[in-house]
Amino acid sequence: MWLIWIVPIVIFVFYGQRIQLMVTSGEIKKGIEKLNRYKDETRKELTDYLQKKSSDDVTKKIDGYLEYFTIMPVDIDPNGIMLKIKHLLRSREDYTRAQVVSLAQNLTPLEVSKIQNLLEVVTSLNLLHKIVRHLFLTAKKQNNFPLILPLQMMLPFVMEQAEALRGAVQAIKSGQPLGDGIGPMVIGKMMLQSEKIPIGLETVYAESDFEGRKLVLLKAEGPSATVGRPGDAVEILVAEKKLDLIIMVDAGLKLEGETSGTVAHGFGAAIGGIGTDRFQIEEVATKHNIPVYAIVIKQSIKEAITLMTKEIADKADEVESQVYAMIKENTKQGQSVLVVGVGNTLGVSQ
Repeated sequence: MWLIWIVPIVIFVFYGQRIQLMVTSGEIKKGIEKLNRYKDETRKELTDYLQKKSSDDVTKKIDGYLEYFTIMPVDIDPNGIMLKIKHLLRSREDYTRAQVVSLAQNLTPLEVSKIQNLLEVVTSLNLLHKIVRHLFLTAKKQNNFPLILPLQMMLPFVMEQAEALRGAVQAIKSGQPLGDGIGPMVIGKMMLQSEKIPIGLETVYAESDFEGRKLVLLKAEGPSATVGRPGDAVEILVAEKKLDLIIMVDAGLKLEGETSGTVAHGFGAAIGGIGTDRFQIEEVATKHNIPVYAIVIKQSIKEAITLMTKEIADKADEVESQVYAMIKENTKQGQSVLVVGVGNTLGVSQ
C-alpha cells in the first residue's frame, strides 16, 4: 500500500521539473502558434489592401520592410541622447513614408498614413512572434526551466497586446477613430469654428477666445492616421506666443479594476511614445516656467488601439467642459493657454 505514495513522490523528485517544463511548454507553444497566425493574417490583410492600389507585386517589398530594424544610440554617455533618438526616429518615419509612397500610385496623404500604421502593426506582431519564439526555443535547447518561467508569466501580457494590434487593423483600414484619438477629438471639437493653421508636419493649431483668455489649440492634422509632431509645435508656439499655461489631453492606460472612460487630472506632460516629444515639452515648459496640467481618459491597451468605444467617445463633451473649468480655475483674464490634444487622430477632423 505504501508503494502507492512512494512511487509518485520518487517520480516528482527526479522528474518533477521536467514534467512541469512539458506542461508549460505546451501553453507557450499555443501562444506562439497564435502569434504566428496573427502575424500572417495581418500581413495578408495589409498585402491585399495595398495590392488593390498598386499594379506591381507589393509582397516582396512588404516582407523586406518587416525585417527592418532600428539600432538605438549608445547610452553609456547619456548627454544629448534624446536628440540622437529623435533624429533616428524622424529618419525612420521619413524613410517609411517615402517607401509607402513608392509602393503605389496616387496615394492620398490619408492613405499613406493608414498604410504606415498598418505596417507598424504587422512589424510589431512579427517582432513579438520572433522574440517569444526565440526565448522558448533557447529555453528548450538548454533544458533551462528557470528561463521558461518568466516567459510563461509574461505571455498573457504579450498576447493581450498582440490581440489589440490584430484588432486595430480593421479600424485603421476603414479610417475609423481609435480609442487613443479621444484627446484630438476633444481639441478638434474646440477648434471647429476657428481657422486651422499648419505648424510642423501633420500638425495644426487654431486660436480662439474664452472668457477673456486667449486659447491656442493644438492637435495632429486629421483625419489622417498620425500623432503629428506635438513636441516641435509646442516649442514653436511657446517661442511665438506668451503662454501662461499648458493643458494636455490624452488617453491613459487604466489599471485593472478601474472603469473605462474614467477621467483623471494630474500634472506633467501627458504624452506617450518613446519620450522625445515629452522631453521637448518638459524642456520648454521648464525654461519658460509654464505649468503643465494633464487630463487623461483611462482605457485598456486594447481599447486604446482599436475602434473607439461608445463609452470613450461619450466622454468628449465632459472632458471639454473640464478643460474650460481648468482654464478658469488656473488663469486670469488676459492670459494665454495652450491646449494640446495628444493621440492618433485617425478619423478625427478639426
